[in-house]
Amino acid sequence: MTRKFFGTDGVRGRVGEHPMTVDFALQLASAAGRVLAPEGGTVLIGKDTRVSGYMFESALEAGFVAAGVNVMLIGPLPTPGIAYMTRRFECDLGVVISASHNPYDDNGIKFFDGSGGKLSDELEARIETELDHPVLTRSSRSLGRAMRVDRSRNHYQDFCASTLPEGVDLSGLKIVIDCSNGAAYKVGPRILADLGAEIVPIGCSPNGRNINDGCGSLHPELLQLTVPGVRAHVGLALDGDGDRVVMVDHLGRVVDGDQLLYVIAQARKQAGALKGPVVGTVMSNLGLEVALRESGIDFRRASVGDRYVLSLLRETEGMLGGETSGHILCLDKTTTGDGLVSALQVLAILRQTGRSLAELAAPMRKFPQVLLNVKVAERFDPSTVPAVQSAVRRIEQRLGDQGRVVLRPSGTEPVIRVMVEGRDESATRAAAAELAEAVRTAS
Repeated sequence: MTRKFFGTDGVRGRVGEHPMTVDFALQLASAAGRVLAPEGGTVLIGKDTRVSGYMFESALEAGFVAAGVNVMLIGPLPTPGIAYMTRRFECDLGVVISASHNPYDDNGIKFFDGSGGKLSDELEARIETELDHPVLTRSSRSLGRAMRVDRSRNHYQDFCASTLPEGVDLSGLKIVIDCSNGAAYKVGPRILADLGAEIVPIGCSPNGRNINDGCGSLHPELLQLTVPGVRAHVGLALDGDGDRVVMVDHLGRVVDGDQLLYVIAQARKQAGALKGPVVGTVMSNLGLEVALRESGIDFRRASVGDRYVLSLLRETEGMLGGETSGHILCLDKTTTGDGLVSALQVLAILRQTGRSLAELAAPMRKFPQVLLNVKVAERFDPSTVPAVQSAVRRIEQRLGDQGRVVLRPSGTEPVIRVMVEGRDESATRAAAAELAEAVRTAS
């Protein structure tokens, strides 16, 4: 069953352009209600700080209530917080209104099932099939009810704090936290402060339009300046919906998702608590694979997207995986990628070992990695184009076992992503440019 509107992470697009319109949101809620709560039930709806979130929240509320589904509105809360609260409230489903790390003029709608997990491809396809039917409005006796549960976000804060080892807090640590003017702007600083850390908040003043704007995990430059500037021990930067985190060491150097995954994996192994392989993606740095192998830790690669990392973790009975972007899955702590929970695992390691983040991440040496986004007239599968494949083989022969080549079409835009990795940076850049030109010519 193919999906027309659902991408790798829900429905997403430019606000005001189909499908990110009020009409579509109303239809989507009605369709999701019929599929996921056909006998009524309850949905939890949360959002990030985009100005468009208000109208989509209202449209979804109307669609669900009309379909006979009760609605709980929790307001701005990180995506993983919605997943957790969906389970805690025993809801039939959860909905997040967010476009994650994208600019404010984009937005998106994604769903969790009652267990806090992402919907299967089959369920998303069934919802799309229901979009062909008119919006359902039940009789007055069968309508759902709506209520606000904003204050219950304290439960999520308590949950995050509970993922620290017993007896460990953050006292003695000075931490800069950048919440990207997004969904974690309230709960993020509160969690760290309640655990005893001295905090310096930045990117915590949302105005509806400044989410991800020069801040957060995609733009950590201000964090890099602030951490050494205020003599903090460490900094952490979340993305707009709080499911990603990158960190900055005391010297102002970025520690990305691959390095954080290495730090957590090493600590879990040394504690005898690591189960199964560590799972990355085809885009994970080769340096991560090498460093884990040298530590005797099995490493597997999944397709890009946290849902595929999660699928491979379940298949291999693993507990730890993630992406370079900082979307890290600690399945021994929670069900989905959670930037705050992931950061707390690293901060706990700092407290337990007394070592700096720079020391902990040092054994993993990143290979130079060049990623180019090649715009094309229409999306296509580069593996089916002989000229592109010829260029790939030529470059792979030059790199040998000291590098990798990955080509993949974007799931959301007409772009082919070209990634080349190798030990020598100049040679790697030249190879990436050569391959990008081959893709551009083929389009």
